[in-house]
Amino acid sequence: MAPTWAEAFAPGDGGDWTAVCGIDVVPRGDGVAALLDGEVQVAIFRTDDDTVHALSNIDPFSGAAVLSRGIVGEHAGVPVVASPVYKHRFDLRSGVCLDDESVRVPTFPVRVDGGLVHVGAP
Repeated sequence: MAPTWAEAFAPGDGGDWTAVCGIDVVPRGDGVAALLDGEVQVAIFRTDDDTVHALSNIDPFSGAAVLSRGIVGEHAGVPVVASPVYKHRFDLRSGVCLDDESVRVPTFPVRVDGGLVHVGAP
């Protein structure tokens, strides 16, 4: 049996990256959802300064795949997304919930190359 997308990539090994969309598809100050290998839901965010972040799209408080539709902003200099369900805020860099630091959303390495957003395994 072939390994899953997440199993096939070990962080730091120069492994595969998955191109998910063009950078122009992700509006500044907003997010979009992507499905990797038909099973992993990722939310891609682009801040107003063109920094790109990738988190799991699953809101850990509601279990819904909605973080890509959250409100992107900043809190005390930290880039965040606020879930559209219960409004919990997540640090786009680390995935830590600012409202309950015991909760964290998985993050993914992300890069932009040739105008395409690429995502690696968490």
